[in-house]
Amino acid sequence: MVFKRRDKLSGWTLFIRSIWPKGGWSRAATYMKHRLNRLPDTPHKIARGVFAGAFAAFTPFFGLHFLVAFLVAKLVRGNVLAALLGTFIGNPLTYVPIGVIAMKMGHFILGSRFDREHERSFVGKFLDAGDDLWRNLVALFTDQDANWDGLLRFTHEVFMPYLVGGIFPGIVAGLACYYISLPMISAYQHRRIGRFKRKSEERRRKAAAKNRQNP
Repeated sequence: MVFKRRDKLSGWTLFIRSIWPKGGWSRAATYMKHRLNRLPDTPHKIARGVFAGAFAAFTPFFGLHFLVAFLVAKLVRGNVLAALLGTFIGNPLTYVPIGVIAMKMGHFILGSRFDREHERSFVGKFLDAGDDLWRNLVALFTDQDANWDGLLRFTHEVFMPYLVGGIFPGIVAGLACYYISLPMISAYQHRRIGRFKRKSEERRRKAAAKNRQNP
């Protein structure tokens, strides 16, 4: 295959690259900026797509951020590809602060709290929910009793606060990305149009000069 890597990356290397891309996050951000600038659409639609991607990064639907960004982009009439690129605002360096902000705000809005009486951490509650799903799936085909305690605790203490609390900061982050990216994309497209016009005029001048020399 043309695009297949000659040197297959190991699982550990893929994990490291997900945390720290080759060339660093600065280079990755520059790459994303160039990709956004080159999208064939109006600056406003591209910027609305970036808004959708940034908002999706503040939702608890890990593994489905592309789908959330796609749906939000359709809702706000934004560029879908820009929305997919915008989801990279959520990355291993930002997920922790995003999660902390969303959950603290969610518990405040819902009047709930993160229960520590069960001595289970944030990650532990994720694992308990996954364990419940697996055990209850097995229970469908065996004589085991279904137990939803871990999943219910996860829903009430993690998922719902994250979902509710992520709406406002997600909108704020999305609007910030919109107003930052809009002038940047507009300026790039104007420069690109200007370069195209100058090149077209230069070609016409050369053609006219050649016609005068060869009547």
